[in-house]
Amino acid sequence: MRIVSVDLGARSYPIWIDEGILSHGELMLPYLPQPKGVIVTNTTVAPLYLAGLRAALERHGVAVSAVVLPDGERYKNWETLQTIFDALVDARAERETAVIALGGGVIGDMAGFAAACWQRGAPFLQVPTTLLAQVDSSVGGKTAINHPRGKNLIGAFYQPRAVLIDTATLRTLPARELRAGLAEVIKYGLIRDAAFFEWLEHRIESLLALDAESIAIAVERSCRNKAEVVAADETERGVRATLNLGHTFGHAIETATGYTQWLHGEAVAAGMMIAAEVSLRLGWLTENDCARIEGLLIRAGLPVRGPALDTDQVWQLMTGDKKVVGGKIRFVLLKGIGEAVVTADVPKTVVDAALAARLG
Repeated sequence: MRIVSVDLGARSYPIWIDEGILSHGELMLPYLPQPKGVIVTNTTVAPLYLAGLRAALERHGVAVSAVVLPDGERYKNWETLQTIFDALVDARAERETAVIALGGGVIGDMAGFAAACWQRGAPFLQVPTTLLAQVDSSVGGKTAINHPRGKNLIGAFYQPRAVLIDTATLRTLPARELRAGLAEVIKYGLIRDAAFFEWLEHRIESLLALDAESIAIAVERSCRNKAEVVAADETERGVRATLNLGHTFGHAIETATGYTQWLHGEAVAAGMMIAAEVSLRLGWLTENDCARIEGLLIRAGLPVRGPALDTDQVWQLMTGDKKVVGGKIRFVLLKGIGEAVVTADVPKTVVDAALAARLG
């Protein structure tokens, strides 16, 4: 078993990574204040893993109930959040009843936000079943729902007590979802880990083939990068903002297309390429580095262009993003592979040129 720690003082927590650990309910017991939990999952994941997780906990005397939500980013809203609260009421959940997220990033974000709100804060555990959730959204305590005019605009920072990553769940993941998750893996190489990016250039086909060793290394390395950044800047006042590489542009793509056409990782991949294009036009990124980024994304089966959107619409959506400070968009850009910077001092003409080159 691989173990990564997110070091947040008294609120530190472990990330366990291994094949088959979904059946090891005893790992969760120290993080359950009472032997009771409500599992939040969706219609896709429930038939695959709900019974196994429930049985793993019940074997150790934990009373378990579950709420099964519809699957998809378009359901990440107030109405679905209310469904979770209704289930907590029906289960007679108390303040010490654990909320357990079983699923991808949408489930983790909504279950975490529900836990943050339930009786002003209930214990929360993450059991991510998609690559994107395993390497990114399950770690770090960002929880949220979407607004029709912006992604993740309503939420809270609320850390889990523990994260249990069973890499075997990736075998049931659709190929498109696996590729989308690789966008977040590649992101870590771009923002702070050039050696990891080079490793990915050599192993991307192994990851697509779900080679067990390659997957384990990639998940652990990604979680370790995320954990280090979160420990240094939990509430995104500084270095944590670099984790948003590609996300300002990507969120605009998701919102403009109604959260139905592009997966989050696909939009982030296109967004990272737009950020690379801006960086290239500023003279910060070389042509060779830009080509390496594009080449790896293409080999991963990810888009390097966004949809045909009007640049004025993209600007309007970006100015409503969470990362706007003082009315200015903070862009995450690259000064090289492995070196991200956050800046609001980017000429609009440069961004417009990059958008024109990478949209449509």
